[in-house]
Amino acid sequence: MKLSLRVLSTWLFLALFINSYGQDHSKQAYKYVQFLKYLNTYYVDSVSNEKLVEDAIKGNLMEMDPHSTYISKEDVKKMNEPLKGNFEGVGISFNILNDTLFVITPIPGGPSEKVGILSGDRIIKVDEENIAGIGLTNEDVFSLLRGPKGTRVNVSVLRRSVDQLLDFSITRDKIPINSLDAAYMLSDEVGYIKLNRFSMTTMGEFSEASVMLKEEGAQDLILDLTGNAGGYLDIAVVLTDQFLDNNKLIVYTQGLNSPKREYFASSKGLFEEGKIVILIDEGSASASEIVSGALQDWDRGIIIGRRSFGKGLVQRQLELPDGSMIRLTSAKYYTPSGRLIQKSYKNGNEDYEMEIYNRYENGEFINKDSIKFPDSLQYRTLINKRIVYGGGGIMPDIFVPLDTTSYSDYYSNLIRDGILNQFVLEYVDKNRKKILNGYENFLKYTNDFVVTDELLTKLNNFAIKEGLDFSQEEFELSKNRIALIMKAYIARDLWSTSEFYQIINQENENLIKAIEVLDHWELYSKKLLY
Repeated sequence: MKLSLRVLSTWLFLALFINSYGQDHSKQAYKYVQFLKYLNTYYVDSVSNEKLVEDAIKGNLMEMDPHSTYISKEDVKKMNEPLKGNFEGVGISFNILNDTLFVITPIPGGPSEKVGILSGDRIIKVDEENIAGIGLTNEDVFSLLRGPKGTRVNVSVLRRSVDQLLDFSITRDKIPINSLDAAYMLSDEVGYIKLNRFSMTTMGEFSEASVMLKEEGAQDLILDLTGNAGGYLDIAVVLTDQFLDNNKLIVYTQGLNSPKREYFASSKGLFEEGKIVILIDEGSASASEIVSGALQDWDRGIIIGRRSFGKGLVQRQLELPDGSMIRLTSAKYYTPSGRLIQKSYKNGNEDYEMEIYNRYENGEFINKDSIKFPDSLQYRTLINKRIVYGGGGIMPDIFVPLDTTSYSDYYSNLIRDGILNQFVLEYVDKNRKKILNGYENFLKYTNDFVVTDELLTKLNNFAIKEGLDFSQEEFELSKNRIALIMKAYIARDLWSTSEFYQIINQENENLIKAIEVLDHWELYSKKLLY
């Protein structure tokens, strides 16, 4: 039987694996090689050796822990882009509106802005090919507009108030993926920074924002890590170093085949002095837990919110011969006091994936008393010997329940189905000049712009056209929340995500509590830090 080159390469790889490992490993690898040989020699139908090997790897990894995974060669590049902090393309924030590619905003300094693409433009053609009204998807847009730095793409744009299509030739370039969502002053002395990930660009963004805030008078800082699922360990260490004195332990890692490795604070940081509050919730994981765990253990700041996710496994990315890779857990994270950050996964992946939902069902998001920690999981902070808890995740010093008083199915569907976002895109597209003429800067917009009942009625009518049944009772329950998010969306489309958060944070219960804590620091610090 004539074997394909792919089969031969697979067997060669396994043969090399056999020769490089111990006797027991060699026997098992040879067993699998023999299995493949029998399949290709005797099986009634043709088989894909590539798929067989991939499925075997995936199956093995699924039995180990929830975060050891196989990544196909096609997904490797996509996976790395958010953490590297950039991709190569034309540089637009976009949405698909009425089956047309709609430019929300060109990224400042990016290729599209440089050639004159404007917010509200509709891209109708790419390289002479029509892309409007053909069922365009986000993946289609990535395929059309992303590409190697230095390559060109020609686009034809429909612009409001212009009768004919406008043609642009855009030279692709590296486009930054920001990890910082917002940075602004909350008061004369308190700054606020929100991070969405820990990527290669995070420290540059954080440092620039910190210097800006300090120039504006910031002495204290609220660092918002809610919803931040983590990223690079080294970036988390460097960020934590901005708050801790020299030589303080930040985190250590250890595993069966990975000796204990400790990470310490080093040079003087940007916020080693001043009050620090960290905001976390059930979406805060990994690197976010390293930062909050270290500051809690050293009694350096106050942690506010809800118990974090509990992801404390260190992964090594190991390449396979065909360009795919495995992300293999090699060690575990421990806070300076010795707390294991990782929550249990002994009951299998399905139970692990349901754990956050089970927290909600058990009332943990609403009531602190629903969270039970055995005495065996008690640890002591390193300065003031306060009791803190291990067992997975970081338990905040001050618990803030999830506010569900204004939530309804109608509100949830407006957000989840993208209806509110689509409505705002169309509203801003039609009224951009009018709004900007009436509110010449964001401060005036914040103070004076009101989402009227008339505008809300238009939203409800739009939602009905989109197939969402209207409920007066549920609308009244969520009305103020809907209006706030609409105002925030409009601000985002006119300015940036930082302005979005300045609006939405007006009802952020975690942030409201953090401001209260800073305003009464002596009372809270005496109770919580000593």
